[in-house]
Amino acid sequence: MTHANDSGTALWSAQAHMPSVLGRQIVIERGEGNYVFTADGRRLFDGTAGLWHANIGHGRAEMAEVAAEQMKKLETYHVFGRYLNDRAVELAEKVATLAPVADSKIILNSGGSDSIDVALKLARRYWQVQGRPEKTMILSRDLAYHGLHAYGTSVAGLDFNREGYGSESLVPETARFDTHDIERVRSTVAEIGPDRIAAIIAEPVQGTGGVIAPSAGYLEGLQQLADEHDILLILDEVITGFGRTGHWFAAQRYGLRPHIVAVAKGISSGYSAVGGIIVAPEVWEPFYRTGAPIYRHGTTYSGHATSAALALKNIEIIEREGLLADVQRLEGVLSAEFATLGADPRIEETRVAGLLGGLQLRPEFSAEQVTDRMVDDGWIARPLRGNVVQISPPFTTTDDELRGIVAATVTALDAVEAAAPARESVR
Repeated sequence: MTHANDSGTALWSAQAHMPSVLGRQIVIERGEGNYVFTADGRRLFDGTAGLWHANIGHGRAEMAEVAAEQMKKLETYHVFGRYLNDRAVELAEKVATLAPVADSKIILNSGGSDSIDVALKLARRYWQVQGRPEKTMILSRDLAYHGLHAYGTSVAGLDFNREGYGSESLVPETARFDTHDIERVRSTVAEIGPDRIAAIIAEPVQGTGGVIAPSAGYLEGLQQLADEHDILLILDEVITGFGRTGHWFAAQRYGLRPHIVAVAKGISSGYSAVGGIIVAPEVWEPFYRTGAPIYRHGTTYSGHATSAALALKNIEIIEREGLLADVQRLEGVLSAEFATLGADPRIEETRVAGLLGGLQLRPEFSAEQVTDRMVDDGWIARPLRGNVVQISPPFTTTDDELRGIVAATVTALDAVEAAAPARESVR
């Protein structure tokens, strides 16, 4: 048992207030289907698909077999300069066939934060090559989350991810705009000056910000602004990509034509650390011409052969099992279950977009306390900014499991309310 005055294990937990989690940490040692199992023997329904990524569920033997076979053949070889490996090429070709823009090129890397760095550097480099060096500003949404590398930290719309590093923005020349009102976005663009703006980056559905679906016409408005003012539109589909909204990409659901799409998470369902960006032809072509400069991207594990093999198998499973159609059906189930909560005065708002659900609780009912209680009852959900309970399980979730986790949220909310007898009931 870890005591409050101990420093715990050697592992420094991610995104954690360490004094608050010491002694309360949950060690996961096994996964099977839609469930994970703890070191102390508990079975928990994975209602968040890990960090939005376990789309095909846990512990698939065929994924392990693919990894083993690939490692026996070639664990990896880099894709720098003249060199490629066959699995990286195959994955890029497959992603290009699914992409929301035709004739795209794919840059592969190790995850979502990598993807954002590569995308935003490319946006600035593109305008340099086009002879418009004044276009350097990167605009992002209030409440946005774009990973935690330097660029992602700089364009974050969540202040707690930006603060404490000695400057307003780790990477200079970034600004935020309104999350809901496209006319206010237009005003921000006009104030900054469109001739200075290299790119607008947006999550189609905001995840960490509180599962916020776009207001009517909002994303289409961003597209129009980009088209009108020669601004690159970058979609952060690290969460939504590869099926989470019932389409391969949210860009297809919302009818968008992005210049760059950042992906990770669902491309491999977490079975390997892989991500990348999809680049539209108008952006990649200047770098493919005779005399073009090198776009300096790439990390050691860009195009990692075993990771690519796992991503390819993951995509095959999604296609073979018809999981996109399952997501569309489950969205209907989740919407129906949330609709039954509309009369509960403890819940301020319910939000659903694909298999992404959020329950925003009234301030006096802590989402963190509710999700802690849910774990005690065998269900994993996650508290997000705005006092929101996140429910975003694997695509393989059954209708009954989805109904079960919604019911478990209400049961936990009841328990949290009952544990505070001094509070006047709101029901």
